[in-house]
Amino acid sequence: MKTALGAILITEQEIRRRIVELGRQISNDYSKTSLMFVGILRGSFIFLADLIRAISLEAPVEVDFMSVSSYGDSTATSGTVHIEKDLGISVDGKDVIIVEDIVDTGLTLFHVSNILSGRGARSLRVAALLEKPGNSKYKRPLDYVGFKIPNKFVVGFGLDYAQQYRNLPDIRVLDEI
Repeated sequence: MKTALGAILITEQEIRRRIVELGRQISNDYSKTSLMFVGILRGSFIFLADLIRAISLEAPVEVDFMSVSSYGDSTATSGTVHIEKDLGISVDGKDVIIVEDIVDTGLTLFHVSNILSGRGARSLRVAALLEKPGNSKYKRPLDYVGFKIPNKFVVGFGLDYAQQYRNLPDIRVLDEI
């Protein structure tokens, strides 16, 4: 598939403003509670880094990452999620916020939520930079959502196509040519 960068869907300034708002909301919800953030690699790393810096808590914050895949070597999901990199920190008894770059079908989020619940997380919430409403086949509430977007393939701010475009400061549509 040949692609070209399309229109800017969400500007860098809009993203930064929204992350500050999400940080404020999380800070209010967990003012004196320690939190653990679990970023889903690779796409969430930029959003997660900016989000935790926008949070002001009196209690400590822990951060760890998981890498999961439902695609293998294909471009279509297999429907099965495989853990490629697991957590190095236990979630047992902790309040956890799963951080996703984008929630599309919800498959990855559904499986990661079940895994972390099974490992004894005290509570689980989800922060997603982007959500494609109407695409979700797996119902899991999103507690903190940056933006709801149309059903278009997007790149930038950590999101990629074939490991490219993660470095873009804004969210752009990737057009097929």
